[in-house]
Amino acid sequence: MSGLSEIARAAGVSMSTVSRVLNRRAGVNEETRQRVLAVLAEMPYTPRGLGALQRTGVIGLLVPELSNPVFPAFAEALEVRAARLGYSSLLCNTRATGSAAMGEEEYVRMLLARGVEGMVFVSPEITNVEVPLGQAPRPNYYAKLLADGVHMVFLNGATPSLDVPDVTVDEQHAGYAAARHLVELGHRRIGFVSGPARSLPSRLKRAGWSAALEEEGLPADADFVAHAPFGPEGGAAAVATLLDTVRPTAVICSSDHMAIGVLREAYKRGLSVPRDLSVVGFDDIPLASYCSPSLTTLAQPIEEMAVAAVDELAHRLDPDRRRRPVGNYTRVFRPKLVVRESSAPPPPA
Repeated sequence: MSGLSEIARAAGVSMSTVSRVLNRRAGVNEETRQRVLAVLAEMPYTPRGLGALQRTGVIGLLVPELSNPVFPAFAEALEVRAARLGYSSLLCNTRATGSAAMGEEEYVRMLLARGVEGMVFVSPEITNVEVPLGQAPRPNYYAKLLADGVHMVFLNGATPSLDVPDVTVDEQHAGYAAARHLVELGHRRIGFVSGPARSLPSRLKRAGWSAALEEEGLPADADFVAHAPFGPEGGAAAVATLLDTVRPTAVICSSDHMAIGVLREAYKRGLSVPRDLSVVGFDDIPLASYCSPSLTTLAQPIEEMAVAAVDELAHRLDPDRRRRPVGNYTRVFRPKLVVRESSAPPPPA
């Protein structure tokens, strides 16, 4: 990628200003910052800076947000493994809000300009493209990164149309296992508190939920699904919709973060969990065992997944690749059902 001097010349600013923009430091007005970022957006991805001339020992970690506790947990596990392999990490929050926030693609350009050797994308933007289930999202700029020789690994971002190594949890099995757990407790009206309709992980969980219910001849139509933004507020809004319409005796949530909102909404309505409503989450964030009641959930093996992702990236960065050919790589981890207090048999009819 072009050096700081070329970026500065094209943007009509000093190299120190470019450095401040790339490092997100104060002292640059918004108009100048946008001009520098616009220049970056027009330049090729090819990593021809410091990282191509020598081993920098730095990798980029891109996570979609830090408000959901599962992503800081992934970031920590990735950073710890990278450090053990001798790499330093640069952490990027790709869906931050505010006037100075940068998106995923802007961060990628910034990381390449700073000479990172490779990147791990946690839940990359491509998993949020609106496409029918079973069809691959449009590869867009990821394909350009691959063509330019950028080393990267997806974590929970399986994309068959791209030759990108992927480490993922079996989202469809998570939805299936959660629904089977509730069916075996005796529930017959099981709702699904989904993230946004465009979210591939949510759609895969829904597919598993639907398969488990259809095996038992139970309703799995759209009326039992409520979409909302990820987070406690979204969970509360989604379960409110379900309680006001189909009145399920149990709900499965796309994340523990949403499930916390479900617990709060149930409390506000005077419903007892699990006596009146059973709740199952996904992720097993630390807070899950401290909720009241503690949350039944599907646990992602975060540390094991992080180790697999960093190890695969490190292998691809190894100048001596003769130890193992570099080719397609996908590793799928099974989530584990953790039964706690928030799920129980339904109330008497």
